[in-house]
Amino acid sequence: MRKPRDFDAELKALADKARHLQQQKLHQLGELVTVTGADTLSPEHLAGALLAAVEMKDAPTKEAWRKRGAAFFQSNSRKNAGANAQESGVVSARAGGAASSVRADSASG
Repeated sequence: MRKPRDFDAELKALADKARHLQQQKLHQLGELVTVTGADTLSPEHLAGALLAAVEMKDAPTKEAWRKRGAAFFQSNSRKNAGANAQESGVVSARAGGAASSVRADSASG
């Protein structure tokens, strides 16, 4: 006879993992703000730029922002080739495109 599964323990483990991933995501977002120089903006400017990026419907502009973000991470990872993996690859390409879009938007306006 098989041992019954402890669903409560499995759910708790999944909840703990989700909480850890959320904390890691927030930490990486903070690092992204710092490494892009967006920490020099006031919270109001940064929030406005992020809202504008989220509301943007122009696909070519969003694609240009994504490419700029990808280039940023490629050049940044070359500079940090000797750094540990956590510092040089903290943010996924998807997050990089969105965050870099904010920088592109704030630089032009």
